[in-house]
Amino acid sequence: MPKKYIGYTVEIVYLDRSGRLSQRRITVNDIRGGLVRASCLATGSPRSFRLDRILAWRPAGGERAS
Repeated sequence: MPKKYIGYTVEIVYLDRSGRLSQRRITVNDIRGGLVRASCLATGSPRSFRLDRILAWRPAGGERAS
């Protein structure tokens, strides 16, 4: 996931450590050290996602998150 998505809302397909797939809408706060730090829009809580477990992503709308 390119750093250009910092500050934007994106949809991701994520494979967790148990092998479960999930689709999430997140606002990307930072990307470094192999991690995407974000806010999950479903729960409103901060989350970290491993870059190597994000299987797909796409911008969700195209506007910068506020």
